[in-house]
Amino acid sequence: MFIAHFTERPYQDPKSGYFGATGKPIKDLDLSNEIYDAQLGSDLYNRYLDEKVYAEEMGFDGLMLNEHHSTPFCMGGAMNIEAGILARMTSKAKIVLLGNILPIWDDPLWLVEQLSIIDMISKGRLVSGWVRGTGRESVAHNAPPHYNWERFQEAHDFIIKAWTTSGPFRWEGKHYQYRYVNPWAKPYQKPHPPIWLPGVVSRDSLMWAAKNRIPYIMLATEMGPTKEAFQLYHDTAAEEGYQSGTQNIGYLWKVHVDETEELAQETAKKYVQGPSNPFLAGNEGTANEALMRLPGLTSRKRVLSTRAVATANRGGQIGSRPFEEQQEMYTIIAGTPDTVIPKIRHVLETLRPGSVIIWDGDGAMTHDDQMRSLRLMGEYVIPAVREMGDELGLNSPFDVDPATNKPFETAEATA
Repeated sequence: MFIAHFTERPYQDPKSGYFGATGKPIKDLDLSNEIYDAQLGSDLYNRYLDEKVYAEEMGFDGLMLNEHHSTPFCMGGAMNIEAGILARMTSKAKIVLLGNILPIWDDPLWLVEQLSIIDMISKGRLVSGWVRGTGRESVAHNAPPHYNWERFQEAHDFIIKAWTTSGPFRWEGKHYQYRYVNPWAKPYQKPHPPIWLPGVVSRDSLMWAAKNRIPYIMLATEMGPTKEAFQLYHDTAAEEGYQSGTQNIGYLWKVHVDETEELAQETAKKYVQGPSNPFLAGNEGTANEALMRLPGLTSRKRVLSTRAVATANRGGQIGSRPFEEQQEMYTIIAGTPDTVIPKIRHVLETLRPGSVIIWDGDGAMTHDDQMRSLRLMGEYVIPAVREMGDELGLNSPFDVDPATNKPFETAEATA
């Protein structure tokens, strides 16, 4: 089993009136950056990097970063810079990028070079994920939404070729044209870094991942619809002539551990406080309908059942759920190690993901809140989850031989 850590890295400024525990709801792309404090931003960036380093010390296998733009709920507007820093600051954990927003890149050759350098500096620890992005990213970077899916697929194909084919060569596509492709940077991993795909909504993206044997990570969605989505992946894989397994699916959700049950509950409520996040249930009024329905961005007929009931939804209009209800549905788990571990087991038994990503330290949570949880994770939770993974046969992509689609131990025993 593969266990990673994640936080959105929110911009926290209680003095502003917008970003404290009782901050004002902020509609997406509706707040000027005139209130941005660069000194505070500096402190926060360094805080989040410190927390990632400590997460590695506590035994997490991976450090996940994501990217959003022009919004205070996520400071990761240049995720690859953070990844490059972590590549040098850490030594063991995979650096999991979920992910670069391919459709907004007008020059994916630059992305080829950036990711290759990150992989080299980290000595082969990069996991390079792609995302299609939301309406926010399309607007903020002037990317045509009706070409989102086409640009995504072509950029992916181009990057893989540039990573695996010696240059120089030409590329003449519909959306990208290069007369000379010969990047003087090649990835450390051969043939290229692992590719993962996270998602919530798009049926096409999930089926594309299955057809390309790319692991698919569901993001904080309710378990029933998530299980249905994973089954669609497995069914698509079977149609493609291979048997997918736990190594092909992963799940990200919110887990906070603390020293007492009372402190855990008090702190976990901060998930739905702080900078308004349209992906966090409980933050009503933050979604911008205009961004939700950009023409051509996502087919309304090609959506997963997770969309309507996702706790990582796009604000109150889709059905935001109270904190207490999210706990009942296991999409937020909070407590002491003794109370958290059985709940994690329930999620693992139900969904059977080979990779899990723990979403913690978010919303209005403080540095101390996160550090307490990370310490308890390392001392109690991570060892227990590893035992569960072994017992339940939850193999990650790093446990399975891609040539045989079997666990490495089994493949070696058979040989």
